[in-house]
Formats: sequence, structure tokens, C-alpha cells
Amino acid sequence: MKKEPSNEQLQSNSPLSIQWFDEFSQYLIVERGYSEKTQAAYAEDFFQFLDFLEQSGSRDFLTIDYRDVRIYLSFLNDQNYSRNSISRKIASLRSFYQFLLKRTIISENPFAYVHLKKKNQKLPRFFYEDELQLLFDSVQGDAPLDQRNLALLEILYGCGLRVSECAAITLSSIDWEHQILLVYGKGKKERIVPFNQHTKQAMIRYLQDGRNVLLATAQKEYDALFLNHLGAPLTPTGIEYILDQLLKKSQLDSDIHPHKLRHTFATHLLNNGADMRTVQELLGHANLSTTQIYAHVTKESLQKNYRKFHPRA
Repeated sequence: MKKEPSNEQLQSNSPLSIQWFDEFSQYLIVERGYSEKTQAAYAEDFFQFLDFLEQSGSRDFLTIDYRDVRIYLSFLNDQNYSRNSISRKIASLRSFYQFLLKRTIISENPFAYVHLKKKNQKLPRFFYEDELQLLFDSVQGDAPLDQRNLALLEILYGCGLRVSECAAITLSSIDWEHQILLVYGKGKKERIVPFNQHTKQAMIRYLQDGRNVLLATAQKEYDALFLNHLGAPLTPTGIEYILDQLLKKSQLDSDIHPHKLRHTFATHLLNNGADMRTVQELLGHANLSTTQIYAHVTKESLQKNYRKFHPRA
């Protein structure tokens, strides 16, 4: 998880740099709809760059040029950062300086012409159906938190939501008649995502029983669908913690992240015949190329097709 800039970092950098990054942070959250976790990642990249400028005796952050950027790239390479990490850091800084450019604080974005290609992306990791069953078995119970966790798993796998989207679900965003969720994705983009009967049943059970018990603990009304053990809205970090605990309880020899359930959602849809455009819409991807990474097949699919089509199989 990305860390917020330390007090030492904040104190060592100029008030002007902190002021402009604070405004940029608000822009990311309010106008672009980014999560606080994403904003924290931008902050880490920005303050690391300021530290580099200070330690290397380079000019002020508002007057750097392309040469300074190339020196910073060499520094990152010398620190043995992966190509993907460097690409992300440069993208963060490019966005920040573009923000300054649009507000006429600078006359040129020094990162505008630096574009690094990432390494070939690895195939996304996903759960096989028997692994999923072990995970779902770990939340079978009548306790309020068991009911909540089952509904949480059903939505993450059944709807393919990002963790931030899942945490943001409200009671008013659920259309029970048509079995759809109104989801707010990256950049506050709205999309409609259907949910299946298993998800519906899990949500109804949780809403009629477990959620009311949790809500009574807080003695306060919330519109958020998912609540923590204190009855307050569940955060994205809270969801990640819950999944970690469920994995330990299930004794699966694997790791888990909310995105792994999202990967599983997309993989299972495509392997069962869904078209790429439909999956793109369900995932909320702006570009089809982002969805195409899921166009792989499972070992079972490979073996099935091999036995079906090879004359000697």
C-alpha cells in the first residue's frame, strides 16, 4: 500500500510545492473522481521527485526542463526500479505538470515527451471454480458479518467491481426490479451492472438481518450498503482486510486481492462465450485494449479444445 508523505518530507519541501500539490490532490479527488489510495500514490511519486531535486541540487520544481527529467530517469534506473514502476512514476509527474500547465503556472510540461513502454503485461491471476467454492464456503454462517461477507463476495465476483466501487454502493443505487447496480467508476463515470440471483439473495438476507444488527451498533443511519463491525460504512481498505481474513479461513494456498475477483469475473465471462465489448462495458474500461488482457483461456479450456479438435487426442 502506498504511504502518505512523511512529516519530514513535507517540512523539507517548499510551501509553494506543497500548496500546488494540495490543489492537484483536490483536483484528482473532486474532478477526476480518483480514490484516496490513488491520490496517495501520486503524492508518493511527487514528493520522491522533490527529494531528488533537493538532494541533487537541481533547480526549482517549477523551472525544470527535459534534461532534468532525463537525469531523474537515470536516477530511477540506478535505484533498480522496475520498468513498470518507473513508467507509473513518470505518468504521475506528467499529470501533475499538465495540471500546472493548464493553470498557466508553467509554460511547458517537461514530462510531455517522455513515454516509457511497460513490459509485456502478465496474464491476470484468477480463481478456478473449485477455489472460488472454498472461498464462498468460508463465509457460510448466520452471524451478521458472515452475511455481509457473503454479499460482499457475491458482488465482487458477480459484478466485477473495483474495490472502491464496491465500497461506494448505496441502498439507493440498487434497482431490485431490474437487478442492476448504478456504479460510479473512475472519473465519476456512471455505468449499469447487472447482478445475478445468487447476489440478490445474499444481499436481501444481509439487508433484512445482518445489516440491521450492524446498524444498531452505530445508532446512526447510513445509506452505504456495506458496514463494518461498528456499523459505519466499510472502506476499500476494510474490504481488503476482510478478504485477507477470508483467505486464511478458507486455507487456500493463494493470495487474494479485490482485483483478483474482478479478474475472475472477466475471465469466466470470456471463457464461457461473452463478447469482448460486453465485458468492456461491464468492467467500465474506457478502451477495449485494456479488456483484451483477459482474452486468455484456462488450462481446462485448452485441454477441452485440444481433445475436441486434435485427431490423436
